[in-house]
Amino acid sequence: MKTVKKFPRKVREIDNTFITLPDGTRLAARIWLPADADQHPVPAILEYLPYRKRDGTHVRDALTHPYLAGHGYACVRVDMRGNGDSEGLLFDEYTQRELDDACDVIAWLRQQSWCSGNVGMMGISWGGFNSLQVAAMRPEGLKAIITLCSTDDRYTDDIHYKGGCLLNENLGWSATMFAYSSRPADPAIVGEGWRADWLNRLKHQPLLAIEWLKHPHRDDYWKHGSVNEDFSAIQAAVLAVGGWNDAYTNAVPRLVGNLKSPAKGIIGPWAHKYPHFAVPEPRIGFLQEALRWWDRWLKGVDTRVEKDPAFRTYIMALGRPGGSVAHIDGRWVSDSQWPFDKGEVQRWYLNANGLARDKGRATQQPHQSPQNVGGDGGEYCIIWLGPEFAGDQRNDDAGSLTFDSEPLAQPIDLVGAPELTLKFSADKPVANVAVRLNAVWPDGAVSRLSYAVFNLCHRDGHEHPQALEPGKVYTVKIQLDDVACNVPKGHKLRVSLSTSYWPMVWPAPEPVTLQVHTAATCIDLPVRAKRRETAPTFAAPEAAAPVKQVTHSKAFNRRELTRDQATGETRLTIVDDFGRNTIADLDLTTWACGRESYSILPGDPLSAKQSCHWTEERSRGDWKVRSETYSAMTASKTHWHITGRLEAYENDVLVFSRDWDTRVKRNLN
Repeated sequence: MKTVKKFPRKVREIDNTFITLPDGTRLAARIWLPADADQHPVPAILEYLPYRKRDGTHVRDALTHPYLAGHGYACVRVDMRGNGDSEGLLFDEYTQRELDDACDVIAWLRQQSWCSGNVGMMGISWGGFNSLQVAAMRPEGLKAIITLCSTDDRYTDDIHYKGGCLLNENLGWSATMFAYSSRPADPAIVGEGWRADWLNRLKHQPLLAIEWLKHPHRDDYWKHGSVNEDFSAIQAAVLAVGGWNDAYTNAVPRLVGNLKSPAKGIIGPWAHKYPHFAVPEPRIGFLQEALRWWDRWLKGVDTRVEKDPAFRTYIMALGRPGGSVAHIDGRWVSDSQWPFDKGEVQRWYLNANGLARDKGRATQQPHQSPQNVGGDGGEYCIIWLGPEFAGDQRNDDAGSLTFDSEPLAQPIDLVGAPELTLKFSADKPVANVAVRLNAVWPDGAVSRLSYAVFNLCHRDGHEHPQALEPGKVYTVKIQLDDVACNVPKGHKLRVSLSTSYWPMVWPAPEPVTLQVHTAATCIDLPVRAKRRETAPTFAAPEAAAPVKQVTHSKAFNRRELTRDQATGETRLTIVDDFGRNTIADLDLTTWACGRESYSILPGDPLSAKQSCHWTEERSRGDWKVRSETYSAMTASKTHWHITGRLEAYENDVLVFSRDWDTRVKRNLN
């Protein structure tokens, strides 16, 4: 990535300013803008997050915001209330209070002498979510947004539930926010009141997983903030960006296909990162693309973004399976509709003797997976960039019902969302199924192409699920994740079905046997036609100069899957150590470490255990603060059991502690 140090306009940075909201709460903001903006006002670009502008997103902010400011924008990074250097308290994600605050911030921006009155919002993940949500509120002056790695549906495509199954990331992300929100404001910014404010935050700190568990179905809680409830509410121009190795890519086709405002989509090979510094590579000149978008919709410059194809998509070459992936070969293509302008949907039947284009003889095949199938599923949302990618699927396939094709006579470009039609019966009232579409290499290695997990009680929808009647035959359609991958000639396709997928999703309360009706079960594969075409091109990645830091201990990631030979217990342990660094300009030293543990016995779903422990530390001179946060979950047949503990230390002396111990009733999950 090229570092750019000179820009068309000289950049001035305001390290911190406070924006006073109508209720008197002050939000902390960091601003980069042209030095002459007071004389020549510019549009503002808002990024609005709970992740701390000063010592949380500072590395990526340094790469991004000065670059845009140097091209004629005021980039404003605001800490949400209750986080970073802002006042107030945070009680949940995407609350109406959060969105109203954002609208008040936009109104404040438009009143500044350096702002032209036009505003954009940009963000990845949480910031991508609230960019869409605020756009749906239509605050005056918000003309365009760029949303990355986000979703239009908080229930079906976030970190809580997938296909009606409880994701273990529900507790995992709760634990992350537990740690993030336990950190105090910087005394250098807020002064002597930092300690009282910190203790007040700690006193009101939520353990978010508890509330999320109370909403296992798609009720009004999840509909709030899900912009697919009314796509027409968004009138701002939307550039939606995703990556095939991210958890949120399914939303890009839905957004571009359903929004009435100008909308374009870009999907690369990336995980959960901005595309100018993302992995896996190749990266693109995302900031140049962003400038084209902003220049058109905030300045009225004809950058021809309306002429861009609706979708610019990276078709990945099939890669060898493995937990760490640095680069994925492939090619860029463009289409005016999703999944492609020209192609076909191929139907493949799950027959007793394998996967074939022709329908075979009808049979029934019973299957019950060991509870530890799923160990090579990788991380649900690849964010910390450790060994989080899906591994070789052979171990998981050994505990699954599999259907193989003959070796492909010709390569295929699989582009879009495969859909399984499953005819089945179950012997229990609650059952999950994991569906994986795999590619089998000639040497036997197995790469996962796409997957879905599905709670079969949700066969008629996510709002009002119903228990299964044991022995009754049902037919359900299950959509797998969108994908774009070339499967070479000579490789086999494999569909793998399992009744568990640990540790990605929590198991059903009892071991389940499915009766799969072959021949009546099939999978539809969207195959893009080969054609002569001109590939879309992107500029090479550029960024502003990186933040200056002194590294005292290097970051590292560890992910280990083990099995107890005596009991058969499978245990996954994860350590993400973010290193100890001093931010040179602030003389502020930071360290953080997240640890996760998952365990389960192969024959007992109620043996499942999940625990998380985070440490967050900040120090400067003789000032040092640290928080230790602990979360854990187990389950009985009828209830979830969640425990938590928060400890806060000042100069290694415990100044606050609090415990949680809560049971939440299970409801068809």
